[in-house]
Amino acid sequence: MSDNQNLLAEQRRALILDEVRRRGGVRVNELTRKLNVSDMTVRRDLDALARQGVIEKVHGGAVPVVEASTHEPGFEAKSSLELSAKEDIARAAAAMAVPGSAIALSGGTTTYALAQHLVDVPDLTVVTNSVRVADVFHAAQRAGAASGRRAAATVVLTGGVRTPSDSLVGPVADQAIRSLHFDVLFLGVHGISVEAGLSTPNLAEAETNRRFVRSARRVVVVADHTKWGTVGLSSFARLDEVDTLVTDAGLPAEAREEIAEHLPHLVVAGESSEAASE
Repeated sequence: MSDNQNLLAEQRRALILDEVRRRGGVRVNELTRKLNVSDMTVRRDLDALARQGVIEKVHGGAVPVVEASTHEPGFEAKSSLELSAKEDIARAAAAMAVPGSAIALSGGTTTYALAQHLVDVPDLTVVTNSVRVADVFHAAQRAGAASGRRAAATVVLTGGVRTPSDSLVGPVADQAIRSLHFDVLFLGVHGISVEAGLSTPNLAEAETNRRFVRSARRVVVVADHTKWGTVGLSSFARLDEVDTLVTDAGLPAEAREEIAEHLPHLVVAGESSEAASE
């Protein structure tokens, strides 16, 4: 960890969370030494992380929250986490969308952030199973119509059964996706690891995501650093089926090296220069 006293609170908390997850727990006095900040600052950071539900405070320190592989948090619960990381990722991923192309966006809070940048890309055809993502484009279309501007994109929303994360899944969604072909799929994930690949706690969503991957010419995963090492109940794609992972600067160096061994392209958003492996 850095000894820089001027770290932003969010950066400091990301470092603390990484340390807790990597070691399985940390003590307050260890964090004060590593971060070169006061005991009170560390305790405030631990309080904030505990409120987000990502750590559990114990006497003298903190341990990671171990969630069941079937636990699926709702959209609102996830939308308040890693906000700056998601924004960095969304900005970097949006630059990969080519005007006039056909793209797909899966459900999730990171793809929702991405959609807000994609409304400015002309002549897109967008297929999504996310109610929230569709709403972003539909709002842009209404605003464009009111001002006399051309609609931002042609949007196709699959049918299906709604999940806690406001994605539409199941046989109806699967059938719709199966008949389509995309230039690029922007895919949000619950978890990503070398062993399990891409995974989700929702079995029906796993099958729908599997259909998305099969229908895409190029697969771009958008996932903040907290998704690395997380494993959901059902795997739906191997790492070698992913063309590019767009993540944020909170991803540790060891994880970057491991990912670079398995993926053609790694983009680290929010840094002065993008890290990539060919």
